[in-house]
Amino acid sequence: MTDTTVITPPKTLGAEEDKILPAVVYGLYLLGFTNGLTFIIGLIVAYANRDSAGPINESHYTFAIRTFWLSIAWFLIGGALILFGIPMLIVLVGLPMIIAGGLIMGAVSLWFVARCVMGIYYLVRGEAYPRPRAWLI
Repeated sequence: MTDTTVITPPKTLGAEEDKILPAVVYGLYLLGFTNGLTFIIGLIVAYANRDSAGPINESHYTFAIRTFWLSIAWFLIGGALILFGIPMLIVLVGLPMIIAGGLIMGAVSLWFVARCVMGIYYLVRGEAYPRPRAWLI
């Protein structure tokens, strides 16, 4: 009798990872501009798969999660400026607050799209996102 054991090689950094789920997360984020709900679904998918992902996909999931939370924080700041600026329109101080809030919300929308596009770019190339914890692109 011979003892045969099968030894599987460990997963290396150069191994090909499945790109479908990170692409789905980016797609759900971009689709969220039409309905809003898919932002949350994309976030849930990213959280659910981050711990079991390889190093490349883990960087994309971390990047997507941070993109969501940073955009929410900046949207709240812009929304608060608009909300507090509306009653201040009586004394004309609110107009700059409303304009600043709208500019912040518009800039955050463009920033969100740019981060998703850059994430897709690195994903298609099969590379980990180089700075997943960065604030900028």
